[in-house]
Amino acid sequence: MIQFLIRKIPSILLVLFATSIIAFLLPRFAPGDPAQTIAGSDATPEQVDEIRQALGLDQPLWVQYLTWLGGVFRGNLGMSYIFNRPVSDLITTRLESTIELALLASVFMIVIGMGLGILGGSERSKLGRFAVDATNTLLLATPAFLAGLLLIVLFGVTWRLLPVSGEVGLLENPGIGIQYLLLPAFALGLAQAPAISRLLQTTMNTTRGEEFVDLARAKGASPRRIAYRHVLRTSLGAAVVAIGLRVGELFGGAIIIEAIFARNGLGQLAVQAVNSRDYQLVQILIMGAVLIAVLSQLITEIILAALDPRVRLDA
Repeated sequence: MIQFLIRKIPSILLVLFATSIIAFLLPRFAPGDPAQTIAGSDATPEQVDEIRQALGLDQPLWVQYLTWLGGVFRGNLGMSYIFNRPVSDLITTRLESTIELALLASVFMIVIGMGLGILGGSERSKLGRFAVDATNTLLLATPAFLAGLLLIVLFGVTWRLLPVSGEVGLLENPGIGIQYLLLPAFALGLAQAPAISRLLQTTMNTTRGEEFVDLARAKGASPRRIAYRHVLRTSLGAAVVAIGLRVGELFGGAIIIEAIFARNGLGQLAVQAVNSRDYQLVQILIMGAVLIAVLSQLITEIILAALDPRVRLDA
């Protein structure tokens, strides 16, 4: 397993290096000038130039890139242009909210996706399969923001069971915090679950026709043992890959859900940073999102390698 991980390091470093270039250049290709934003609409050109020089934006791009990258390697993520605070402080204050949302959404996603996938992939009646297929289709056609709005109407306005706006940290008050977290996490996880369900269902149906399953049947294995020991276990690899990919997307989807439920997480911070051309903040947020996706994929491959030794040999 250690050799398997060592072989993954070059590709991970290459992805992060390419991402650092994209994260640096992308905000600069967008229209707008952070110096003008900071100076205000009434500032003179001389005042704007002074701010640009103070921020180092008058330097060549390659100098700005190397300066920024060198700071990242030293643990200095830079200063936010707009908030005038260290980027690391801003991210730290918002990180808890987004992590809580993404983690609980992952739990909902895995439970709903795996549950529907196993139900759809099992040898059930045609009516049962139709119900699972219809549920999957309905969920696939319901984006996260629409699910969030429906949940707000049902559980926040009609029945008034849960709060629909704001947040309380779980570490601060777990009882109240979970009430603020349930609806946005459920909306976010619900939108990602059908992709896992469909993949697991299809893989289980395909696996059921394999020769080793027929052999187990011929040896007299019980339907329950065939379903869980042979079909489900063999099909889990596909579900693990889907979960790994979807966990990375949860952090991207959190931006919209945080806006709908007025949560003060990294998504809201990213929107503010983009609107105000805060290069330093945008760069780190992009790098962080990619790093999470890379780590998620790496964990997925580790789980796959643990389930199937052939993955370790092929890597």
